[in-house]
Order: sequence, then C-alpha cells, then structure tokens
Amino acid sequence: MLTVVPDTDVLQFALTLEHLESAFYADALAKYDAQAFADAGFPEWVRGRYRQIGEQEAAHVKFLSTALGAQATKPCNFIFPHNNPREFAELSVALENVGDSAYTGAAQLVSDKSILTAAASILSVEARHSAWISSATLKNQPWNTAFEAPLTPSGAFSLASLFIKDCPSSNPQLPVKSLPPITLSNAAPAPGTTINITFDAPKGADLASASVAWLDGLTVVYSDLNSDGSTVVPPALVGTVFAAVVSSQTEPPNDNNTLSGFAIAEFPFDSHAVFNE
Repeated sequence: MLTVVPDTDVLQFALTLEHLESAFYADALAKYDAQAFADAGFPEWVRGRYRQIGEQEAAHVKFLSTALGAQATKPCNFIFPHNNPREFAELSVALENVGDSAYTGAAQLVSDKSILTAAASILSVEARHSAWISSATLKNQPWNTAFEAPLTPSGAFSLASLFIKDCPSSNPQLPVKSLPPITLSNAAPAPGTTINITFDAPKGADLASASVAWLDGLTVVYSDLNSDGSTVVPPALVGTVFAAVVSSQTEPPNDNNTLSGFAIAEFPFDSHAVFNE
C-alpha cells in the first residue's frame, strides 16, 4: 500500500537534493579553473557546459524555494570527495543519475498535477544533464535501459546523505527512513562474478532470508546474500544499477523491506550492444 506523503514534503525532499547538486557544481567550479580542466584532458567547452548545468541547478533551487516560501528547507553543509576535474566529472554523473531516479520514484507520491508537471519538467532537464556528462564528457553510454530506475525517497536519500555533513536544525523533517550505508567490494563488477556486501544490519534483522535487490530500469533482479556477505552478480545488468539488501522479494524495495541503503554499480556498454526489454 502506498504511503500518503503531503506534496509539501515531497517538494522539501526535492529541494534538499537540488541544494546538494547546486552546491556540488558551485564548489567544483570555484575549485577548478579552465586550466585545471585542460590539465585533466578535457576540451575547453566542458567547463562551460558544467557552468550552465550549475546555473540550471541553482534555478531549480530558486523555483522550489519560492514554491515552499518561508518553510523551504535550507541548504546543508556538504562534503564532496573529489580532488581533480576528472574525479568531479565521474561523481557528477552519479549524482545526476540519483537525481533522475529520485524524481522518477517520487512521482507516484505527488497529488497536485501542477506540481507533478513541474517535477517532470525538472526531471527531463536532469536526465539531459546525466546523458551529456556520461556520453560527451566521460565517453560512456548516454542512457541505461529503456526505462529509468525509480528510487524511493529513502533509497535516494541513502545515497545523497553520503555527502551531507550536517543540516540546519530548523529544517523540516524529510519523508525518508534512515538506512545504513552499503559498500560493494567492486562497484563495476562483471556479471556472474562474486562480490562482497558490507553494511551494518538493523537490530533484529533476519539476514537468513535476505537477498540483494538490483534495480535495473523497471526490473528488479535478486541475488542470494550468503552468510559471509558475498553474492553473485546477476547476468544482463545494464548501465547504472542500484543495489540494496532487502528482507523479501515479494515486492520492490520499499521502506518496509529494505535493510540497507543503496549502492551504485556500473555496467557500461558500447554502441554495438543490443537489448531486448
């Protein structure tokens, strides 16, 4: 059963993500000048495009803040783990993919159709950002499967929170459940290989029946989680995939059956790949 979440709470959640993205680009562009991008092997126009993306993220913040008025959530203090423009670029596509999936997953929670339309407008721009960064900047695939993977607010926040140091105490509570971080021993594993999953299981969680859920577009694929924390990566995963430990496979990952936060696993493909959705 779908939990009823007020539209204002969904907007506060979206604004939190937009604050993060806006700060991320502003921080990097202040840190790395045109020469730094050139030294990292990027053509001069790459930084210019990133500046435009940063301006659009700031516009999203302004739009959502205006809609929420005096109650709008304020920006948190963030930590972004990059030391050069290339690391920044690789992290930027991950953040954009999380944003895409967060908006996709939250759409079902919105009641007001005008808000849903505005969210769809932002989502389409975020998707263009991630496609450009992945293909034009990093020379990887511009998309994943034929469908975007929907993340619940809690799932998306489990990834976003990795970059949050602290937030103003006056900020409204977000419609998310705290999930323990998860680490994959290999974030770009080959299908069929064995990797290790590390996370602090919630107190009282029954891991004997736990498994790993892999969100690949609209498809959820499961793999057994062994007692030693190992799992075999399923076949045919494509592009950016989100993985989390769940207690059951009877329904897609949600706040009731998800035992860990999400991790990102990458399964890149070239232009010769053929998919049958």
